[in-house]
Amino acid sequence: MNGEQIRAARVLAGMTAQDLAESAGVSYPTVQRLDATRGPISARHDTVEAIRKALESRGIQFLENGQVPAGRGVALKGEGE
Repeated sequence: MNGEQIRAARVLAGMTAQDLAESAGVSYPTVQRLDATRGPISARHDTVEAIRKALESRGIQFLENGQVPAGRGVALKGEGE
């Protein structure tokens, strides 16, 4: 997961950074830092998983290359696609 995914997922889910912090049980400054990161994030595995689970509980789906989303949504093509 990278900063762009976190930021986009949070906005798509209609959450503020504070909402995400509370839902994930992590600090607001941590969410702000990760939200502002361009590219790969640097955080503890349990922090990343808590954020992922909080976003997934709001209907967000994180896709790997080649995966097809289920339901409405948007996706960003990788370079060269």
